[in-house]
Amino acid sequence: MTDNKILNDMKKNIFVLTIMLFTGFVANAQVKKGDVLIKNATVLTVTKGTLTNTDVLVSGGKISRIGKGLNAPNGVQEIDATGKFLMPGIIDAHSHIALSAVNEGTSQVTSEVQMGDVIDPFDVSIYRALAGGVTSTHALHGSANVIGGESETLKLRYGSTNPEDLKFENAPRTIKFALGENPTRGGRSRGIQPSSRMGVEAMLRNSFTDAQAYRAKWNAYKADKNPRKIAPEYDLRMETLVDILEGRVLVHCHSYRADEIYMLMKVFADFGITKLTYQHANEAYKVAPELAEFGAMASVFADWWAYKLEVYYSTAYNATILTRNGVTTSINSDSGELIRHLFHEAAKTQKYGDLTDEEALSLITLNPAKQLGIENRVGSIEVGKDADLALFEGHPLSVYAIPVMTFVDGVKYFDRANDIKDQRIYVNPEQAVENVTIFNREDQHRCMDTEVVSFEALFSNNK
Repeated sequence: MTDNKILNDMKKNIFVLTIMLFTGFVANAQVKKGDVLIKNATVLTVTKGTLTNTDVLVSGGKISRIGKGLNAPNGVQEIDATGKFLMPGIIDAHSHIALSAVNEGTSQVTSEVQMGDVIDPFDVSIYRALAGGVTSTHALHGSANVIGGESETLKLRYGSTNPEDLKFENAPRTIKFALGENPTRGGRSRGIQPSSRMGVEAMLRNSFTDAQAYRAKWNAYKADKNPRKIAPEYDLRMETLVDILEGRVLVHCHSYRADEIYMLMKVFADFGITKLTYQHANEAYKVAPELAEFGAMASVFADWWAYKLEVYYSTAYNATILTRNGVTTSINSDSGELIRHLFHEAAKTQKYGDLTDEEALSLITLNPAKQLGIENRVGSIEVGKDADLALFEGHPLSVYAIPVMTFVDGVKYFDRANDIKDQRIYVNPEQAVENVTIFNREDQHRCMDTEVVSFEALFSNNK
């Protein structure tokens, strides 16, 4: 065999391998899209009122028709939803499920890390969220840093083992900031800035000032016509901060107190940053008009309070006050358990504030979609939108509501009637559990033991 023939064969093999790898990648990148006709439902559109005895036809993962008396095309599954309620899939704007890591705690500014790198498709919490009618989550970085890492918007396509399949295609980039005790206690424990609230503001201003200088260097380099010019050092941390300055990344900021909420708006105004959603924001009701004027949004708890000193001055009327002041507001879970009950959490605003059905449902559908920049795809039942849907027995704002089916892109990922007792991927529910050693804290030395003994001895001596 000649050298040329060997070389040609090698080229041919490399070409074939390249095609195989490319087509395999494309195949893995394709997510399932469903076709289904849901008949005779009470459709809670969120944007176009409530439609009784109405059909919703899904084609290729999209809502294609809404009306009465629709017929299913050949081969398309038909679901009788008589007496049931169909609503947009629930969206959780603050979640940490489906992640194998949450915080990068080595620095107070870690905008170079990305939660998209640590998606865990095997997390059974995904299925449990689907069982609560949730179809999308915002997988946030933690709150240990003043400026944390980029977060990831997910679609809960449970069953795939490819992390990429969970990513919400073309969703805007988002990033996590944090104010208050979460970052400052880390600073104090490590002896680094910031250790106070004023230090948090200083770090924010210093970081964006550095980003402006970094941008200026690169702009000067690009404008320089000298063929021997030398590029500035590339810095992914600074690149992300520049993208925030230029509006390409949406900021979601952990916050509690009204003073720090107002502080961040002033900082952002000084740097021309406009895209801002406050997370938790327990005292946001105190500055609701200012939030509305700035155009900031808020993702809050329904009624959590007093779990730490920062949130002592909270109110269950927070979401209502914000809504009435024109602030785009959502209710989130920040919990792998509460995520299954977000429809109950939204209903609390009808007790605390008397919101209408559409206003309450918007808190867990359209409004979080707006905060994540995906409202053109999800958050309401409209022709052309993704068929992310949740079907309920009973009105979803009723305490008696029961989710019965959940669809993502028209594919049914949860069906209460066909639910099995263990939905963990690749786990046999009948398999014997391996022997494990459970850590017993009683075996651990406790620093107060000697003091207890001393007191006992003291009391016995005084008898």
